[in-house]
Amino acid sequence: MDGHNSPPSHPSPPEQPERRGSFSYDIENTDAVWRGAHTASEALLRYDDEGPRQPLLRKRTTNTTSQIAIVGANVCPIESLDYEIVENDLIKQDWRSRKKKQIFQYIVLKWSLVLLIGLCTGLVGFFNNLAVENIAGFKLLLTSDLMLKQRYFTAFLAYGGCNLVLAASAAAICAYIAPAAAGSGIPEVKAYLNGIDAYAILAPSTLFVKIFGSILGVSAGFVLGKEGPMVHTGACIANLLGQGGSRKYHLTCNWLRYFKNDRDRRDLITCGSAAGVAAAFRAPVGGVLFALEEAASWWRSALLWRTFFTTAVVAVVLRGLIGFCRSGKCGLFGQGGLIMFDLSATIPTYTTQDIIAIIVLGVIGGVFGGLFNFLLDRILRAYSFINEKGAPYKILLTITISIITSACSYGLPWLAPCTPCPVDAVEQCPTIGRSGNFKNFQCPPGHYNGLASLFFNTNDDAIRNLFSSGTENEFHMSTLFVFFTAIYCLGLVTYGIAVPSGLFIPVILAGATYGRIVGTLLGPISDLDPGLFALLGAASFLGGTMRMTVSVCVILLELTNDLLMLPLVMLVLLISKTIADSFNKGVYDQIIVMKGMPFLEAHAEPYMRHLVAGDVVSGPLISFSGVERVGNIVQALRITGHNGFPVVDEPPLSEAPELVGLVLRSHLLVLLKGKGFMKDKLKTSGSFVLKRFGAFDFAKAGSGKGLKIEDLDFTDEEMDMYVDLHPITNTSPYTVVETMSLAKAAVLFRALGLRHLLVVPKTPGRPPIVGILTRHDFMPEHVLGLFPNLRKSH
Repeated sequence: MDGHNSPPSHPSPPEQPERRGSFSYDIENTDAVWRGAHTASEALLRYDDEGPRQPLLRKRTTNTTSQIAIVGANVCPIESLDYEIVENDLIKQDWRSRKKKQIFQYIVLKWSLVLLIGLCTGLVGFFNNLAVENIAGFKLLLTSDLMLKQRYFTAFLAYGGCNLVLAASAAAICAYIAPAAAGSGIPEVKAYLNGIDAYAILAPSTLFVKIFGSILGVSAGFVLGKEGPMVHTGACIANLLGQGGSRKYHLTCNWLRYFKNDRDRRDLITCGSAAGVAAAFRAPVGGVLFALEEAASWWRSALLWRTFFTTAVVAVVLRGLIGFCRSGKCGLFGQGGLIMFDLSATIPTYTTQDIIAIIVLGVIGGVFGGLFNFLLDRILRAYSFINEKGAPYKILLTITISIITSACSYGLPWLAPCTPCPVDAVEQCPTIGRSGNFKNFQCPPGHYNGLASLFFNTNDDAIRNLFSSGTENEFHMSTLFVFFTAIYCLGLVTYGIAVPSGLFIPVILAGATYGRIVGTLLGPISDLDPGLFALLGAASFLGGTMRMTVSVCVILLELTNDLLMLPLVMLVLLISKTIADSFNKGVYDQIIVMKGMPFLEAHAEPYMRHLVAGDVVSGPLISFSGVERVGNIVQALRITGHNGFPVVDEPPLSEAPELVGLVLRSHLLVLLKGKGFMKDKLKTSGSFVLKRFGAFDFAKAGSGKGLKIEDLDFTDEEMDMYVDLHPITNTSPYTVVETMSLAKAAVLFRALGLRHLLVVPKTPGRPPIVGILTRHDFMPEHVLGLFPNLRKSH
């Protein structure tokens, strides 16, 4: 079958091989290199020899469709998720026979699961903070006691040694147990909710390392946060509950079989990501908006209710546990942890001069944010060379960054002058112990070290000090400049090591510092408190790096309990995002690209309007007959990694060739395992399939537990028999005509959450299917590879 006839205005498509019972291909495994291969053996050879061997974080011209974690994990295949509702005889029979009791059970289970997600995420978030506050508190108290005895070198050895042990432990469990747990985790969750299922990103081992690696990493004094990892943690918890536990770890539940499909799991993981933000910032509404604005690619009103319920549960759990700890029963956990800054006592009345200052802050945030993303991109690509060499090199890199961080946080305060304690200080000065605005460090009695108050603290306490109101003269300008430079640079070099690490805290720290700098400089002409300037600076830097507006705005307002700041925060976020967007993408979008994940944007690229769907369909494309020979199916499954095959009936099964629908690989494997074969090629009523199988037999298995063709054995006699595919064929797949613009098809593909989009011919008298569009066909690498002349206008 020839390709379609393109209109003269379209770029002429490349010459394609004749399609004889052609092949379609999905994004998984061999997709990027299968395109253009004329034979199965050639495609497999090219995949083995070149596809996945290319380092993902280096610049490359082709999409290898493989995912390497930022820390340099092994090459893993990426699969697409299928959110389409399959309609075949078996599923229809199941829904007809499902009783009201079962439907009620499904609804109750759905709400019970989101309740469990909220409870578990809240408990994990509290446990993380409790552990960090106690481990870091012990380390800082030990160092302070040694410094009070003027044993400064011993104090540094104790401080740096504790950090080194904690950092090496975090890197070891991450590098050896779950490399996918490194980094923030937000890009992976965002990619999953876009329809990309990369290996092990939501596995139980990843959850384990995310929790304990984050605790160890934050306690080690790194300039990183536990907020990004909490989003990933919430998603992992949701995934574990949604798939009925884990067979590998003997944690299973049969009554969760209703959720063994991508659609329901996607909804649960959306709730999990929102719960993670709520647990990290104590911001339930901010969590819902984060899931809506940043994480989820699809949204429904029903999902809004469940997400809101999940975050509300998290807020209740955290409030109850923090209230319990205030009685002193949680060790060093008290006012610290679960960052919350009450600025409501500072009532802002702003003037024209203040608005000008805020506009300046927004511009600074946009410039610094764009620069931060640019430098982070370069550093991560450089780190990939080190991390590719194996786990020992990942640990060595982490140890190196730990030594640098310890040297900065202990050494730089020695450069700061000792400042006399303010006469009207609300709290004790200098602070005795770990928390507080006024750190004694090496200063004489009655004096404090401003730089130590920021460095020699947990990150949460440092932010609290920067946001504190009524402290106009607490920090010298030199102190703020040194701290900003150090945090900006350490935040860049820390992200990318083999430790679960979030970007929220480094960004808030750096933004709050330059916000306070601007507030101090403008003190004579502005009535706003420097603590409020610090908040606005943090907002501007968040907008400049992450490009989120609504969710960041609400998170900051929930953190500070200051609704009167809403107009100013909105203004600074809009300005910083607008400025930064002119330089590059948001940080999470950049990381998704670096990892080689085939992410579908909400809008189509402009050049796609000049192409039609038939232009990018490439063969060969395998299709099955409605009653197909077993040997043909087995051979197709063995030589390809396709996950969807069109089913076409031809005479005598039908009067003329007609497209019956689409059959999935996983369904074919279940059917073949049942061995309900026939000796003759006859269309049946499907009674064997309907009696032998239930709908749950075709449900999606847990992570990596599905059937594989290698698990099945067939005799020569069975290979010559036939099987009726009609009962398991999705008879209502989404189709587009070959002349639909590629841009329109891309928007449709993403909006519906598809894995396969069938392309049918425009004119009659041709075979009923032209080809299949998958995620790969909309990737810029593929489209611009087919039409290089479009690069000039790209």
